[in-house]
Amino acid sequence: SFSRVIRVGTRKSQLARIQTDSVAETLKELYPDIHLEIVAMSTTGDKILDTALSKIGEKSLFTKELENALERNEVDLVVHSLKDLPTTLPPGFTIGAVLKRENPHDAVVLHPSHAGKTLDTLPENSVIGTSSLRRAAQLKKRFPHLDFKDIRGNLNTRLKKLDEKNDFAAIILAAAGLRRMGWESRISQILEPEDCMYAVGQEGGCSVPVAVHTQVKDSQLYLTGAVYSLDGSNSLKETMQVSIAVGTQVDEQVQRVGVTANKIPGSVQDEAEKLGVDLADLLLSKGAKEILTVARQLNDVR
Repeated sequence: SFSRVIRVGTRKSQLARIQTDSVAETLKELYPDIHLEIVAMSTTGDKILDTALSKIGEKSLFTKELENALERNEVDLVVHSLKDLPTTLPPGFTIGAVLKRENPHDAVVLHPSHAGKTLDTLPENSVIGTSSLRRAAQLKKRFPHLDFKDIRGNLNTRLKKLDEKNDFAAIILAAAGLRRMGWESRISQILEPEDCMYAVGQEGGCSVPVAVHTQVKDSQLYLTGAVYSLDGSNSLKETMQVSIAVGTQVDEQVQRVGVTANKIPGSVQDEAEKLGVDLADLLLSKGAKEILTVARQLNDVR
């Protein structure tokens, strides 16, 4: 029998490989006849390791090389972390599917000498490593006694830098990545939304100080969004909600590009999307664009 080969593009990092393998396994379950071939490649973001992510300035830092391969038909599809995707995709590209999100929260990983502590109980001026402006802005405001510095590299590199040197008391990483790598035991503290709201799936580049928190309660969907200045001193935060009646009948035949949420009516998905747009508009009307423009300019001169 003819077996179709589908070539799947991925970044070379171990985490990217694990995520791509899980996508491949899911596809295999759905289509047992296809043969999946994984093509791993390095991207700009993997090669430039001595510069802060937010400084390199290239929007599609971890995706460009993979997009080129897709365009040249060297691969059939690529797997990305949604946060690495630029907000606007190149013409002719589309998000085929989004997997259910893992734990979206950020996690604190402590240097072995600080075992058992939390960000609150770390000594004055302890250095915390994070490559994310979103994390740094919120955490500086919430934990003024700590000192935040850039740390780059994939998960393995960052953990090595933490453990083998004494430069950092702790680093902040996504809980999802640590879980996927099997390093859940290193998580000392999960940051709750009051400490640090998490990343939007597809932000404007990997490091914009924009954060979100969502909650479904009594058939209401609550969406909190915030933007921050780099030091966290200036911020805008708003919450909006929409009613999502769950009892409606779902047409499972209707396929939506990008997001297909089983058992959730299309009208509810539309409402959720509109809620996001409305909240963004509200934040913009209150001056979000100015805060982000200043953050971007300050970041450029850092």
